[in-house]
Amino acid sequence: MAQAVGKYPVGRQVFEEIREGGFLYADKTRYVYDLTHLGGKYVFLSRPRRFGKTLLVSTMGAYFQGRRDLFEGLAIEGLEGEWREHPVLRFDFSRFKDVTLSALIAKFDMLFSSLEEKWGVSEEGLSPGARLETLVRMAAEKTGESPVVLVDEYDAPLLGVMHDPERLQEFREVMREFYSPLKALEPQLRFVFLTGITKFSQLSIFSELNNMQNVSMEPSFAGVCGITAEELGRDLAPDVELLAERMGMSERECRAALKAKYDGYRFCEGSPDIYNPYSLVNALQYGRIGSYWFESGTPSSLVRMLKTSGFDLSDLEGVEARAVTFDAPTEDTATPVPFMYQAGYLTIKSYDADYDAYMLGIPNEEVREGLYNALLPAYAPMGDVERDAFAVGFARAVREDDLERALGLLRSFLAAVPYDLAPKDEKAFQSLLFVAFKVAGARVSSEVRTSSGRVDLVLESAQTVYVMELKYGGTAEEALAQIDSKGYAIPWEAGGKRVVKAGVSFDPERRTIDEGWVVREG
Repeated sequence: MAQAVGKYPVGRQVFEEIREGGFLYADKTRYVYDLTHLGGKYVFLSRPRRFGKTLLVSTMGAYFQGRRDLFEGLAIEGLEGEWREHPVLRFDFSRFKDVTLSALIAKFDMLFSSLEEKWGVSEEGLSPGARLETLVRMAAEKTGESPVVLVDEYDAPLLGVMHDPERLQEFREVMREFYSPLKALEPQLRFVFLTGITKFSQLSIFSELNNMQNVSMEPSFAGVCGITAEELGRDLAPDVELLAERMGMSERECRAALKAKYDGYRFCEGSPDIYNPYSLVNALQYGRIGSYWFESGTPSSLVRMLKTSGFDLSDLEGVEARAVTFDAPTEDTATPVPFMYQAGYLTIKSYDADYDAYMLGIPNEEVREGLYNALLPAYAPMGDVERDAFAVGFARAVREDDLERALGLLRSFLAAVPYDLAPKDEKAFQSLLFVAFKVAGARVSSEVRTSSGRVDLVLESAQTVYVMELKYGGTAEEALAQIDSKGYAIPWEAGGKRVVKAGVSFDPERRTIDEGWVVREG
């Protein structure tokens, strides 16, 4: 029986606890050294939630506190020769999520009170910016060393109000006031490091920090968070072997399953493959390859954004964009692409240097399954039990190549959706079918371009290609006639698979699929 190399740090994000407790640690200390020796003083890193940002900040804090004992045997031990102790002011805004404006101010007060007590300062009643300035000056005066400011999840207070312009502006004003002294304090500071999920515009939050270095897409820091494929193969081989034994798989099968489920993140051109660290560590801990990242929560704001923006859901499987489009400020954006990329629901699949264009797509199976399962209730809101029963039955029908049964289940399911929540137009109807097929694990594409137009849906199984045309308020016969007249099925006829045409209509009065759908081979 293979033995794990150490205990797994599930739920642990404090570097000191992990090192002193003998927990598994993927050595990221070379990145810490490089980040803190860039030459500039202000550095920003964006990565998805639960991707190791907090542990990185904790590691950086221990480094600046001169805790050489914690770094024994790690890469940074051979790089740093001085190990000076700096005062570290750490601000963790992850606890500032989903709060009111008054609660935000109260949390600031509690956070500052704790730091002020440590440094012998009493500045209650002043603004956050004034209190930050006093803390920096006092820490420098008492230690004779330049302070370090570490801010974890700087954007957490803003994410909950991102779609409420009035509240967002109020929250931004509070946060901007907090950061405002940092530029003037530059001569006294050793280093300032901020992490977050999204990228809010510099002018809206950091109006003075016009020299901040954003390393989020820098190739040299691509692997700073997460587990790279190299680290998995080099450092976690015994753990993967143990997981394979627990799951009754060969080691090769286990590695393939882990790759399909958790791999696929890339944060720049030329990036190594990166695994989701939260899901990977949970899989090793519990001996099951499950959907841990999505089980920990999916932002309701994302689901709302996708449903209301009119975004073509098929683009989730492949959208081409330049960096200025997706590595961009997320507020007031007309497209959900920047938020989805920065939050980890889309990632870089390829890069075309000739046109400076990136192809973005869903990273892996865990994200794909979780995202579409989260979207289904938005398009068909009803009880969880009823929705789950439909999803399982629908998936079975699709996988057994029985489109007639799948459509029958969908018809019954839609008939139970409340009147005011049923699809209101053909686009909403098409999106609902697309999401339903994705939940079933099917290979489905929407708005597929051909030489004569666009096919509403193309569904592929191992043996069959279904070319589907949808009509909202029309008839299935009209839909099928359009497939024939436009020659929509022709591109798939030479592919060796059985080709089936399907015309499906949605009856706005009955709020469900018309039972007279037409499915015809050839």
